[in-house]
Parts: sequence; C-alpha cells; structure tokens
Amino acid sequence: MPENLFGTDGIRGVANEEPLTPETLVKIGKAIAAFFMEKNGGSPKKIVIGKDTRLSGYMLETALTSGIVSMGVDVMLVGPMPTPAIAHLTKSLNADAGIVLSASHNHARDNGVKIFDSRGIKLCEKDEKEIEALVENNSFPKSGAIGKAYRVDDARGRYIEFVKAAIGNQSLRGLKICVDCANGAAYSLAQRIFEELGAVVVCINDRPDGENINLDCGAIHPKVVSGLVKARRADAGVAFDGDADRAVFCDEKGEVIHGDQVLALFALSLKKTGKLRNDSIVATRASNQGFFEAMHQNQVNVVQCDVGDKNVIEAMLAKNISFGGEQSGHVIFSDHSTTGDGLVTALELFRILRASGKKLSELTCSVKLVPQITVNVAVREKKPFESMPLAQREISQARQSLGASGRVLVRYSGTEKKARVMVECDSEKTALALAEKIAEAVKKEAGE
Repeated sequence: MPENLFGTDGIRGVANEEPLTPETLVKIGKAIAAFFMEKNGGSPKKIVIGKDTRLSGYMLETALTSGIVSMGVDVMLVGPMPTPAIAHLTKSLNADAGIVLSASHNHARDNGVKIFDSRGIKLCEKDEKEIEALVENNSFPKSGAIGKAYRVDDARGRYIEFVKAAIGNQSLRGLKICVDCANGAAYSLAQRIFEELGAVVVCINDRPDGENINLDCGAIHPKVVSGLVKARRADAGVAFDGDADRAVFCDEKGEVIHGDQVLALFALSLKKTGKLRNDSIVATRASNQGFFEAMHQNQVNVVQCDVGDKNVIEAMLAKNISFGGEQSGHVIFSDHSTTGDGLVTALELFRILRASGKKLSELTCSVKLVPQITVNVAVREKKPFESMPLAQREISQARQSLGASGRVLVRYSGTEKKARVMVECDSEKTALALAEKIAEAVKKEAGE
C-alpha cells in the first residue's frame, strides 16, 4: 500500500492495483465505518455509496460495502450518480457519510474513493489521516452487529429535483443546447433535466459501456461538443467530466470558453443581483492574471488558495464566501451545493444566458486573458521540487527573466503522477519556451 493513501481528492489509483484492490477496499470500508462510528458516539450508522460508470466500480463497490457492513453499519447504494449527487443525498437521506467511487476525468482503468461527511463536505486532511492510520494498522473495533446493504430507488429523482430547484425551476425555453456526458455519471440525467426545463437538447456520449468513460470526449476534449454546437447551430454547449462535478462550456460560435471567464461571468452576475456574499470569491493561484485584474476592476475581492476544489471549499467556509471555483471547471455555489456540481453550474449559466437576451460570446468577453501555458510531465514519483537542482535552477531563471511581468507555478497533480508547469506572461512564445525548459528539467530528474 502507498505510504500516503489519500491525495488531494481522496484515494486514487489503477483499479485492481494497490490500494484499489478488493482486499484493501475491505479494509478501507472497515476504517471508514470505524471512523464515523467513533465520531458519532458508536450509535447505528448509515453510509451512502455511489459511483460513476467505470467497469471497476462494481468490484470496488462490493468490496467497500463488505467492509462497511462487517462493522455493523448500513449501506445505501444509489448506483451511477454524479459526485455532487452523493454529497446532496448524504444530507437528504440523513446519512453519516457519503462515498463516491470515481476517478473523475481520468482513464477508465483508474478509479478512486472520495468521502463526504454528514454535511456533504469532503473530509479534511486530519480526518483522512485518521482513516489512513486505521487502514495501515489493520486494527478495527469488533462489532457484534452486521449491517445491511440496500438500493435506494428514488435517489435519481431526489437529485434531479434538487438540481432544478437550484435555479428556482426557471424555464430554459428558447435555448438549444449541446451536451457531452463523457459516457460518465451524467449520462442519464443531463438531457432529462435540461429538457424538463424547456430546452432543446442534443446529447452525445451518453452510452457508457464501462470502458469508454472520458474516452476522446467530455470536459478534457471540449472540441467535440464545440464542433457539435457549430454543426447544430446551438446557443451553447457543455461538456461534463466522468463524475460530472465540473463543466466546460463553448459559445454559439463553437469557441471553448476559458474557465476563468466562466468564473468572472458568475461572480459579476451574483454581485449585480446582491448575492455575492461579502463581495468576495475564492479562486486558485492557477487562475489567469487577466481574471484577477477583471475582478479588481469590478470591486470583487479574490481570496486565493491552492489548486483543488477541496481547498476552494475550505477557503469558502473559513472566509464565509458563497462562491468560488477553479478554471478547470469546478464551480461551487455554496448557497446550493457543498461541492463542485457540473449540472448546477450548467443550469446557472444557461439561466443567465436566457435572461440576458444576448449571445454567450457577448457575456464572456469582459476578461482579457494573459497568455498562460501549462506543460504536463509524467513522473515516476512526486519528489519535492526543492530536491531537484536542475528544476530549481530553471524555475529561478524563469522567474528572474520575467520579473514582475509574469509568474511561474510548478506543482504536482493531485490525481495523477504528473507535474504541471505553468508560465504566464505577455508573450505566449516566451511562456511556452520557459515552461518547456522547466518541464525538461523536471523530466530529467523525476520523469518516467
């Protein structure tokens, strides 16, 4: 088992390899059950489990459920559902925790375990460490009871009504929308929700087979839906990732909209309607400088945090802020959701679009983006960058050459064995050259 079981977004790995083997998932299930039993005084408990459409989800679900019920805790199985649906259902069903089996935008071979507490909020690092210690020690309190596992028949309907209520069930009549479900968790929900609100919907990649999730489609391949928008002359397009917790959009011209432009659109709309609490938002340090400048010009305070939707949510809670997100498409409206919700995000954007009477391209042109280049490097292990002299030299030289006119951000992906090298400055050519030099140094010292 890896030294650190949890990453930035739960447990992640290749299905049927450590730590995502049936044997270890039983232990993880026991540990989760024991943790929440201790947290809640040992009284009877119930935990919701959902998953995306990966074939391995059946294996992981069965093993995890076995571990949980062996501790005397009941399991409510809801089947393939978006990650934010599990966060909502955990609260709606008065459960003590919610678990999602998903690797989000990753390949079908991957999978993962995300955990929500009874509030529908992802566990903090301290809680994850406690669960990790239980798994590592393989020592669990004995339980005289055996829990039961059962299917929740109305889970999908509960979530559908929750999502529609997030925009007050306002009509989308008159809009034509193209939707790419990534053959993932939104496959049976997105078209139904948008059509029930009156939109004309063209839906693709909604035929999951267990192995085609995210395969040349969805949020990591937004050009697929953008081409469809142009072909069908639609008003907008949206692409979800495998677990539908984020959304990527394109306008009526088929142009993919930068995530920071989407965040700005929401922030300014919320401020205009008096719904932007404390006139503040949370964004990550990876957001574009053009976004930060646009927010400053519109008197919106931006609290910056590390990359990762969990970090965004924690900052929102700490600062009493109602809106935040990442340029990758994770958007959190805390008045409605406790985590990023791609379907809520899409509905909110389409509501704004319909109410404005404008084209989507007109609504998202207010942010003038600074050239920003990100180069990904596959790595053997996530060595501290401070221990890599070649990389440190290139990073230092890049920062020195850019001065105050640009910036460098080098970090590891929280969900994959990749280093991400981001360089931002006035010249795209310069940004690319500097990013590639740093990436090459990282590759020499830590690459596969």
